[in-house]
Order: sequence, then C-alpha cells, then structure tokens
Amino acid sequence: MSGDAAMREMAANLPVPEFETTAFTPLGKPLGEARVAIVTSAALHRAGEEGYTMLDTKFTQLDRADRNLVLGHWSPNFDHTGIQLDLNVVYPIDRLEELAAAGVIGEVAPRHFAFAGNQPDTVSEVRLDTGPACAAELTADQVDVVLLTPV
Repeated sequence: MSGDAAMREMAANLPVPEFETTAFTPLGKPLGEARVAIVTSAALHRAGEEGYTMLDTKFTQLDRADRNLVLGHWSPNFDHTGIQLDLNVVYPIDRLEELAAAGVIGEVAPRHFAFAGNQPDTVSEVRLDTGPACAAELTADQVDVVLLTPV
C-alpha cells in the first residue's frame, strides 16, 4: 500500500468527536470595524526558534510584523512547495493587511497564533487546554473575528 493510500485509510477510520452544540457568536459590529486575527494549524514559528514535535499540542504566538516564519509541519506526505513560495498560502497576513488598508476589515490584530495540525485523536488538549488559552489571548487583544487556516 502506498504512503498516500495508507494515510487516507488511517484518516478515514479516525474517530470524530461529536458535540451537542456548535459554538457560534454573531459579529456585533460591521466587518469594516472588526479586528481580525489568524489562527493556523501550520505549526508556524520564527526561524531559529524551537519548532514543534510530533506530539506537540502547544501554540505559538506570532507578532503582526513577523514574516520570517518556518513551517513546522514535517510530514513527508505534505507538499511544502506552495508555502515556500508564498507564506500567505497558510498565513494570509499580507492579504489581511490589504483588506485593512482597503477598509474591508477594521484592522489586523497585533498577534496571531499557530498550532500543529497533528493533534491527538481526542483533541482534548485543544478543547480543554490550549484552545481556551489561545482564545483568552485573542480576547485580551479584543479580536472580533478569527480566520482559521488549516493545513
């Protein structure tokens, strides 16, 4: 069985958590007044800093001005080409800056956050620990909208 087929079979058989309710908060202001942040699962971190391990459930804070970021996704089944050519593929910070300049969004948040996409099957760490901790950081920055960019 090829590596791609094995990965597809494994993913097809992973348990998926079910939730009784879906969290949704309507935006209380026009998008043109909203502060927007990015949360990505690309395991981004600054060049020269410690990256992510295979079982990492942490998140990394990225400052708005950071552009020298490294993709921490190390799987050989993942094509890095697009991200190497343009970081905005997984972290569209320049597109957000353009939207803010055009008045489509109110402003770009001062901080953004990265998680690793490889989380334990239960995703309990994200649901109970790192997710709420990241949400608290976003709340502290008075973020109105979060753009989730999966890898």
